[in-house]
Amino acid sequence: MTTIRTRPWDSAEHLKTEADMAEYLEASLVEGGDDPAFIAHALGVIARARGMAQLARDTGISREGLYKALSEDGNPSFATILKVIRALGIELHATPSHAC
Repeated sequence: MTTIRTRPWDSAEHLKTEADMAEYLEASLVEGGDDPAFIAHALGVIARARGMAQLARDTGISREGLYKALSEDGNPSFATILKVIRALGIELHATPSHAC
């Protein structure tokens, strides 16, 4: 009998370019809906792909603080989210929703 070995999927391993990272965040915003923890976690994945130490230097937030804020259980302030997005080189854009 052959034993199959698996390992946990880590999306960060597949985010190689800034375009990949922006598309991942865009998909997370659509999929996550109104769940801020989902979006924070997605930013955490992107941060790990980019390099948490460099992001800490760029934002002025400690690595530990970033890991905590961008974890599934984190609850970062909007100011932290904006600092992270800017440091990652991602821009947010608004479009009208067609739900109205």
